[in-house]
Amino acid sequence: MLKIYNTLTRTKEEFKPLEEGKVKMYVCGPTVYNYIHIGNARSTIAFDTVRKYLEYRGYEVNYVSNFTDVDDKIIRTAKEQDMTPKELADQFIAAFKEDTAALNVKPACHHPRVIDHMDDIIDFVSGLIKLGFAYESAGDVYYRTRKFEGYGELSDQSLDELEVGASNRTGDEQAKKEDPIDFALWKAAKEGEVSWESPWGQGRPGWHIECSVMATKLLGDTIDIHGGGQDLAFPHHENEIAQSEAKTGQTFANYWMHNGYVTVGDSGEKMSKSLGNFVTAHDYIKEGHAASVRFALASTHYRRPLPFTEETITEAENNLQKIKTAIDNVAFRMKDGVSGLEVDNEDEAVLVALTERFIEEMDDDFNVANGLTVVYELVKWLNQYSERQEVSSVIMTKATELLTEWLTIFGVAFSSEDELLDEMIDQLLVERDEARANRNFARSDEIRDLLKDQGIILEDTAQGTRWRRS
Repeated sequence: MLKIYNTLTRTKEEFKPLEEGKVKMYVCGPTVYNYIHIGNARSTIAFDTVRKYLEYRGYEVNYVSNFTDVDDKIIRTAKEQDMTPKELADQFIAAFKEDTAALNVKPACHHPRVIDHMDDIIDFVSGLIKLGFAYESAGDVYYRTRKFEGYGELSDQSLDELEVGASNRTGDEQAKKEDPIDFALWKAAKEGEVSWESPWGQGRPGWHIECSVMATKLLGDTIDIHGGGQDLAFPHHENEIAQSEAKTGQTFANYWMHNGYVTVGDSGEKMSKSLGNFVTAHDYIKEGHAASVRFALASTHYRRPLPFTEETITEAENNLQKIKTAIDNVAFRMKDGVSGLEVDNEDEAVLVALTERFIEEMDDDFNVANGLTVVYELVKWLNQYSERQEVSSVIMTKATELLTEWLTIFGVAFSSEDELLDEMIDQLLVERDEARANRNFARSDEIRDLLKDQGIILEDTAQGTRWRRS
């Protein structure tokens, strides 16, 4: 029985999807003004692992993760680099897709962008005004926080506590509000800023409204799982609940999941761009550490803080090598030829018992640490089995297929010859098609050459791109 820790109730709850066999899942994606750092990558990988385990358990997952491409940081950075905000966003969306493909993250079913949903956002805000949950003030639109019963439940804060914090804020924006704890749904444009026409004048959306609109637009008024970093619980997710439920009258998400911080240094300080203590995933990937970064970030339970050091990478590399050695041992034994030994019921029972234990551990709120303990037990058993004088090819095949299934959940993608796996090739082909559609022929050719170096031959046909191994 799969159980998920729900941040809203602060308890583990049995997972009951809205529709049997299907999961609607929304995860807050990056603000695209720079390469993702390891902390951002941790969230992406944590929920990719959750998604892949759900799929392993037989669920069809409709996975949506957005790109925030309208934001103060984007506007500021674009101005500094003499680019339009869209040009900057396009650049780092492409970088995100390239880096996450290298980290063996499965692309979302939908990657919505804010600029593509501006009409939906304006309609959503207008609806909140009509319902009395929002009001216009000098070109801005604010949400009436006190009108929403239950505000603060997700982050376990009271309105009184929030008012004390808000009372210290000053400035023109605070003067426009009816109540200091109200938050912006729409912001009037400043001179020179990118903006859109609305019933309240030129402006752009507030950050929080974006995810409410895109989640309900693509997944419906109620979704199964909403995920994101621990730092998003307040105010972002708290505000999403208030906006969405006020507009639809329905529960927004049944399960709220939040991953822990990546920490650095002896003090356990959170990795953050604002603190300047971050390292990008892109840098590690360029240095050839994509597989070890992925495995390191996937190996710690998603809710726990993750101290990140060079030792973290080294440990992941060592563990990956142990797994690789076991797969190689089996491959070498199979090449040498194996006897037609009949399947031993005891050997099959071992695989069945390990499978049951793996599912039991992972069903406990995606406990990857305990799940990996079972993976390592299978690796040890495979090593011992491949050294027997007589082995069964059926058992060896079953065991390696089981190990491969489990490794896929954790984003480990290698074969006995270290070739690119089919899933990774397909991801690169999707990116190449997007590059060609955007007339980015340099990137298209780069992907073709990368695959060619790995022995993958591409054939562009009228029916699409086909590939084969040379």
